[in-house]
Amino acid sequence: MKVEIWSDIMCPFCYIGKRHFEEALKQFGHKAEIIIEWKSFQLDPEIPKEREKVENVYEYLAKRKGISLDHSKKMHENVMKMAHAAGLEYHFDKAVVANSFDAHKLIQLAKEKGLGNEMEERLFKAYFTDGMDMGDPAVLIELGREIGLEGAEIKDVLASDEYGYKVKEDIWEAEQLGVKGVPFFVFDRKYAVSGAQPIEAFVQTMEKASEGK
Repeated sequence: MKVEIWSDIMCPFCYIGKRHFEEALKQFGHKAEIIIEWKSFQLDPEIPKEREKVENVYEYLAKRKGISLDHSKKMHENVMKMAHAAGLEYHFDKAVVANSFDAHKLIQLAKEKGLGNEMEERLFKAYFTDGMDMGDPAVLIELGREIGLEGAEIKDVLASDEYGYKVKEDIWEAEQLGVKGVPFFVFDRKYAVSGAQPIEAFVQTMEKASEGK
């Protein structure tokens, strides 16, 4: 069974959804038959790559949603509780708002090397837990090398239109499927799970997709 996952590494529900899905896999009887492919998606492609001032996530969400700073902080507190329940540690006070496009190019390279899941995990942790800047090429090179990619190759990828095209292709494909938000899980192109649903929802969907073969 092929599971395609559209995700953005700056999406807090995507990391939580990843954990829920992983827990569901432990309960699924045919785990060895699952092939996972991570797909690129940008929640906000309008974030400028060149930033004069780096906003914190509270300011960013308040402006984007047209809400108060206090409301934004409360929303983030609720997400932190969800993350904690999933075994994750979020530090929104350290998170750096950045355009995720180059990070997705790095994911595309990792996918080619069979390291897509490892790259997703490291980028999620770097953003939500470690407070690293996803818009800094030096940071992306460091993170890629941590999972076994070559630094020189990463530099080439970050400067390559080919990998940018692959990111855009995933985003275009999501549009054709009607994806409005992430995470979005597609099982054998038959069933879908949208959002960081409970573990049971993933188990049930995989069982249904498996039975439909």
